[in-house]
Amino acid sequence: MEKTTRENIQKQKVNIRHFRDLEVYQLAMDSAMRIFEASKFFPPEEKFSLTDQIRRSSRSVCANIAEACLRPRGTDNVCISAS
Repeated sequence: MEKTTRENIQKQKVNIRHFRDLEVYQLAMDSAMRIFEASKFFPPEEKFSLTDQIRRSSRSVCANIAEACLRPRGTDNVCISAS
């Protein structure tokens, strides 16, 4: 497997116009959905503690990625830059 280096990232640089285009966001969303489905089988007594915390933290990853992309990055309006 090839190591990710700044040079390789520059070669593969793609302008991302929306956070939903990011592979990391898509993976986070998929994980959040899988976590939600798996947490349905947690014991009922954990409903308001462990289950709730796990579900909120999985959604938090997606929200943090989206929030970071909404911050101004300059005149090119690109969500993520590899530079």
